[in-house]
Amino acid sequence: MSKTIRLTTAQALTLFLTRQMTMIDSRKTPLFAGVWAIFGHGNVAGLGEALYQVREQLPTYRGQNEQSMALSAIAYAKASNRRRIMAATTSIGPGALNMVTAAAVAHVDRLPVLLLPGDVFAGRRPDPVLQQVEDFGDGTVSVNDAFKPVSRYFDRIMRPEQLIPALNRTMSVLTDPAECGPVTLSLCQDTQAEAFDYPEAFFAERVWSFRRPRPDETELDAAVTALKAAKKPVIIAGGGVNFSEANATLAAFAERHGIPVVETQAGKSSLPFLNELNMGAVGVTGTAASNTVSEDSDLILAVGTRLQDFTTASWTLFQNRAKTIIGLNTQVFDATKHQALPLVADARVGLEELSANLGKWAAPADWTAKAKKARADWITVADTYTAASNVERPSDAQVIGAVQRALGRDVIGMCASGGLPGEMHKLWQASFPGSYHMEYGFSCMGYEIAGGLGIKMARPDKEVVVMVGDGSYMMMNSELVTAVMLGQKITVVLLDNRGFGCINRLQHATGGERFNNLYDYNVKQEVAPAIDFAAHARSMGAVAMKVKSLAELETALKDTRSSKQVTVIVIDTDPMMSTDAGGAWWDVGVPEVSTRSTVLDANAKWAEARGKQTLGY
Repeated sequence: MSKTIRLTTAQALTLFLTRQMTMIDSRKTPLFAGVWAIFGHGNVAGLGEALYQVREQLPTYRGQNEQSMALSAIAYAKASNRRRIMAATTSIGPGALNMVTAAAVAHVDRLPVLLLPGDVFAGRRPDPVLQQVEDFGDGTVSVNDAFKPVSRYFDRIMRPEQLIPALNRTMSVLTDPAECGPVTLSLCQDTQAEAFDYPEAFFAERVWSFRRPRPDETELDAAVTALKAAKKPVIIAGGGVNFSEANATLAAFAERHGIPVVETQAGKSSLPFLNELNMGAVGVTGTAASNTVSEDSDLILAVGTRLQDFTTASWTLFQNRAKTIIGLNTQVFDATKHQALPLVADARVGLEELSANLGKWAAPADWTAKAKKARADWITVADTYTAASNVERPSDAQVIGAVQRALGRDVIGMCASGGLPGEMHKLWQASFPGSYHMEYGFSCMGYEIAGGLGIKMARPDKEVVVMVGDGSYMMMNSELVTAVMLGQKITVVLLDNRGFGCINRLQHATGGERFNNLYDYNVKQEVAPAIDFAAHARSMGAVAMKVKSLAELETALKDTRSSKQVTVIVIDTDPMMSTDAGGAWWDVGVPEVSTRSTVLDANAKWAEARGKQTLGY
């Protein structure tokens, strides 16, 4: 008989997590950096007590909102290049459901997080329990079933012994480069407290390495043949470049073979801004340099990218009908999109083997020179949008310029939804891997402050600047308190354009009238809000101020950089101004029937643009 140890299900779970390790810079480190928790009746007695017992080995962090604490965990994993992970636990009912949006963020962005919502009683003795949703036709349903479509792996733990196979599968998913994403273990309340004689071997320390799959020889040969035939190749650098830590490999590959590189939202910072083969952002929010080379390209080496619609300009960007796409990705689903030649492999290993097989081959010199010139031309144009100005209400671009003049490039700039991601994608000058952190796969408003906290916890050596609009700030700001509590200094630059400025601009672009987006253009409104964001941030313990100009913003950023306190700086901005240089079309459906001529005109332009879409290839 093997030795056993009698533990509750919750104790077994937490002990198991403390025994999972990884290697960071040749040093053994706990794989799980901590657990975010908001306790309720569904997890406080079981998992709460178990977490208290391992609090030294597995820190528990108290969040303010279930969604935002899970977003902090997700940002931590992204800032760690998926090498370290956090968990998040809630009670049943509304607490659990608040995490579903965060689960979707992790699912879309391919990021590991362990979600541990409490669930109803497996034994059903107090059925229905407080916060239980009853399905009239299915007694097995609970609200946690909502996690199923946004989890890579879902399991409901109704017996203590079920934890053993569930945790084995959990670890496989969380550490797999292809399957990586959120895992949800739904923990029935009574099961958490139930004891079982677990095998001691189940809790043996395990060190997890991160797999680097090598390419299939046939796929590699096909990719090399296609590249050698190319006259106008381009590389799309996606988030997989950063997750693979393939940045130096990509730089060497591009230089050796003379291929320009364009970056997705997740892939930005794959190469430093100063690399002359880095064309910058691609697609809807792309630079003129990236989009010019992409439009002409006859071969696209798509490295670690999902090829979503912002990258491809809704498949109107790559207009060369004779183009070939090579999908270099760990996930077959992504590698084979749009009839691509698949090259299923780790980004770093795949690029290394491609380069070895290409030998001395390089793209035609005139193509490389054309790309470098396009880049230089774009930088000249971009600088005019970020230049200093005395304008009363500056643009987002001008604020971005002020932030980088004040703080330089050795900082991490982050954002999520709204108009700022487009401006930052084009204009933020990223200098090292991870110095641009954007959640734009799910475009989740409210990610910013929670995400900034997660980044700072993962990268305490770096200055973290959170760029957030007033609309996103109003949706979710409570983790400012947590950052203050934990002594995690982040700097929040809050751009107040009095509403949802980005969607207001989109409304105009599709022929609509100003309606229900900016505070000053609401139909049903008795009083126009006058929110004192600085006072609000101060009430949560942050150092906060409102500045009246770009010059004051730069001074405030310089003055507070050495501070250890959470800082919020508010500035009024223009809701209508955006960078009209660069960019590309985005497919947003416009009504065919309207009483307004502006809508009909927009529909005609939409129909014309759709004719340029390359469907399926």
